[in-house]
Amino acid sequence: MGKPFIHETAIVDDGAQVGNGTRIWHFCHVSGGSTIGARCVLGQNVFIGPGVEIGDGVKIQNNVSVYAGVTIADDVFLGPSCVFTNVLTPRAHVERKERFAPTPVGQGVTVGANATIICGHTLGDYALIGAGSVVTKDVPAHAVVVGNPARRIAWACRCGEVLPSDGLCPRCGDRYEVTAESCRWVKRRG
Repeated sequence: MGKPFIHETAIVDDGAQVGNGTRIWHFCHVSGGSTIGARCVLGQNVFIGPGVEIGDGVKIQNNVSVYAGVTIADDVFLGPSCVFTNVLTPRAHVERKERFAPTPVGQGVTVGANATIICGHTLGDYALIGAGSVVTKDVPAHAVVVGNPARRIAWACRCGEVLPSDGLCPRCGDRYEVTAESCRWVKRRG
């Protein structure tokens, strides 16, 4: 896996931790106190705020800022120019760092290009957030959400395939228990 690769134009502050095999590309800034796991990719112009924790195998596309209060689990994909917030009522003249709302992003989540995640909401494991969506409430595990405000339109397998009503993934064969309110992985094919 080897040491991390950090492009010569990227800035990694003292006190930041970067895992083996991670690649940090052009014009990125990784703030001190943040932790980036192994085998991650940070595309061009990515900002990682102080104290942010990013798991292993995460891919962050160009022009994404991950602010303090956001936690990213393993194997997450953040599409180009998606947006995270960390304060619900920001004002330029009022300091609110003590009011950062936590925003946990679960394992295997995909956030589409230009989506906005309003702080204080959980993105459940393997959720799919459609491009341009605005998330204003918690997203259940495996939910496919789209629109403004984002609403659930389907359930997704861990492999990313939209699940039919019987819960059997047509791509990988995994089986899920699907109801109107939840989706739970039951067993792997075979």
